[in-house]
Amino acid sequence: MTDESAPPRVRAGRPTREQAEARHQELLDAALDLFLEHGFEVATIDMIAARVSMTKRTIYARHPDKAALFRTAIQRAIERQIVPQDVLDELDRGELGATLEAIARLRIEQIATSHGLRLQHLINAESHRFPEIFTAYVEQSTKPLIDHVAAVLQRAVEAGEIAPTNVEHAASAFMSMVVGGRVRSIVGGLAPGQRELDEKVGFAVRLLLDGLRPR
Repeated sequence: MTDESAPPRVRAGRPTREQAEARHQELLDAALDLFLEHGFEVATIDMIAARVSMTKRTIYARHPDKAALFRTAIQRAIERQIVPQDVLDELDRGELGATLEAIARLRIEQIATSHGLRLQHLINAESHRFPEIFTAYVEQSTKPLIDHVAAVLQRAVEAGEIAPTNVEHAASAFMSMVVGGRVRSIVGGLAPGQRELDEKVGFAVRLLLDGLRPR
């Protein structure tokens, strides 16, 4: 006999596509954390599976080995560091120096987030083993920003604000001098206060533009 008053049993169905994707993103975040905490060699699939309460079989269904999981996790992290073009366009302050300062602050603040720092530390630690992750970071995250700065400088050349120059080289110098030094300090654990950051960015931008002004 069956108890007609008992509630119907709820059958556990397969997760929806959205649920499965959310779990996969959770897996990639956990993998990044463990690779950062322990290094690629020490971190294991067992550790990652335990962190997200997932079976190794489920992980291997998406990623054939640990290296493949690492590359996918890094790629997702890089994609999250790409600044959309419309966001860059909104940084136009109508004045060259102010626009360059806004771009520099955006990039520095982006890298200074916990996500940005995690990615920087992993690239620094593992690019000797996976050189393609450094190349991917430059091509997908850094180069588009350099290209945008080059376009800003080219407009300034055409407007007579700065002397004719190789704007690609100038944009690379901008990234190295204005952004690179600040980022190295932050990644090294020596993050400046906001006032100090603004002063250093402003000084570096003025120094760059002084070298580009028409003589």
